[in-house]
Order: sequence, then structure tokens, then C-alpha cells
Amino acid sequence: MTVTRQHPKPSDDDPRVVPFRPHGARTSGGARRPPRSPASADDALAKYEGGEEREDTYRHRMMVNLAALGFIIVLALVGVWLAMEIIQMRKNQDCILSGRRNCAPIDVNAPER
Repeated sequence: MTVTRQHPKPSDDDPRVVPFRPHGARTSGGARRPPRSPASADDALAKYEGGEEREDTYRHRMMVNLAALGFIIVLALVGVWLAMEIIQMRKNQDCILSGRRNCAPIDVNAPER
């Protein structure tokens, strides 16, 4: 005679604990994988270590970062200049379309030709 346990139906008030197995705990055949040794992690990172090459790549990376920073600064300055020009053109256009005269500023101290 086989004895089977019947679990009562869980209610919303009764929390249930579900057992958790890590994703890679078993292989497809059902056998357990051996745990990784700490040395294997060191070996995996060893390929990223560098001697003199590391210093050269660091210097190159910093130069590229400085060039990118300079480009971004120039791009931001051009964007600000362009926005100011658009604002000035819009003011002049609004002035002219409203029917006023002398909308464009005239420099009185300009040298004559």
C-alpha cells in the first residue's frame, strides 16, 4: 500500500514557499555540475591583462576621449550660436510682419565706404 500525502489547497492568506534551484545547477542529463574553482576565474581574466600594451591603449583612449570632448564642446557652441541667430531672425521677422519700420538695428558708428 502506497501512502500519498495530499496537500491542502493554498489560500490567498497562506503563503507558500517554492523551492528554487539555480539555472545551471543541473546539466541536461540530470547530473550535477562540479563547482567552479576560483583559479578558473583568474585564468579567465588573465587574457585581459596587459603589460606595456595596456599603457599604450590607456594613452590612446585618453587622447580619443579628449578629441571627443573637444568635438562635443564645439558642437554645443555651434548649437548655441545657431539658436541665438534663429531667435534674432524670428524677432526681426515678427517686427516686419507687424508692419513696423526700422526693425533691423543700424550701427551709427559704422565706417562709411
